Amino acid sequence: MKKWNSPGEMLRHFLDLKGWTREELSTITGKSRNTILAIASDRSGITPDVAVALSAAFGNEPQEWLKVDAEYRLLKVKQNGNEVEKRARLFEIAPIRDIQRRGWINETTNVDGLESELKRFFGTDSLDNIPDLSVAPRRTIKLPTLNPAERAWCFRARHLANNIMVSEFSEKKLDAAERKLKRLAAYRKETRHIAKTLSDAGIRFVVIEPIPTVKIDGAAFWINKEPVIALSLRYDRIDAFWFTLMHEIAHIRNGDASVDPDLIDGIKGIAVTLEDDENEQFANEYATNSLVPQDEIQSFIRRVGPFYAKERIVQFAHKVKIHPGIIVGQLQHRNEIGYSALREFLVKVRDIVISTTLTDGWNQIPGTL
Repeated sequence: MKKWNSPGEMLRHFLDLKGWTREELSTITGKSRNTILAIASDRSGITPDVAVALSAAFGNEPQEWLKVDAEYRLLKVKQNGNEVEKRARLFEIAPIRDIQRRGWINETTNVDGLESELKRFFGTDSLDNIPDLSVAPRRTIKLPTLNPAERAWCFRARHLANNIMVSEFSEKKLDAAERKLKRLAAYRKETRHIAKTLSDAGIRFVVIEPIPTVKIDGAAFWINKEPVIALSLRYDRIDAFWFTLMHEIAHIRNGDASVDPDLIDGIKGIAVTLEDDENEQFANEYATNSLVPQDEIQSFIRRVGPFYAKERIVQFAHKVKIHPGIIVGQLQHRNEIGYSALREFLVKVRDIVISTTLTDGWNQIPGTL
């Protein structure tokens, strides 16, 4: 028995054998002209009563018509299933709806179009071979396992950083930048100068609002041996901002590439639950010491603790030329004061920082894709 590709093909074959038109078959079977036309063009399936009518007209069995129709419908469903499988794989690679809403990829419901958008976003010819985010110039770094949203966030940071022109990077310039950053850390409004200070040192600085399930506080990576620092500013408090920034600067100074989740806790501030390896220990210690000399704060704790009056916090902050909120953050981290204490010093800085920084998020759109 001939293998038919569809019931429409089978019907057209028998019509040719009989020399009948579709209108004549409609008259013969008592089925409407539209029913016959829909079956012939494979726009409609064959019901049992139609199968009986066609078998009576052409002299074969109703089961043959139903079998051909069922096989054809199943094949169509399998083809749709393949498309569903492909779309599911794309949604495993990236949080499609979230990055479309943020404008990181263009809106499309077509599977092939969606695949093309993701290839463009990740800069690859194959989604089976998505390139590494970054290369550390002086060492091989094991980056943490990132979920799809976190990987997308990192690639978005790289996109933005590619659009920034900075001076040539050098460690000498970094030394000068850190001295200036220490001065800026004394005043909340001076955070508006962060991007310019880092740019003068040859460091590209971007801020990207996190999408759902992103737990990254900061990242340090390299583009053509040029350093980039990206922050998410998940928690808007001055101590969290400065600790994260200096943590990433430590990675740059150390020649690392790093993606750092869970540096900051929403309630506790500086949390630091990173993998306890040598590079992270260095970055944590560097960030802490670069802001407040540890011998100074230890001396302060011995003299003043456990009762930390606001006036004493402010006096000490003035002495070490740092914002009092940074002092409070470190005292909280050391469990010297409770997390609800002195929170008026933990002022917000996000709006000031993003006013002068290339930013994606918080209603700021950084330009074309």
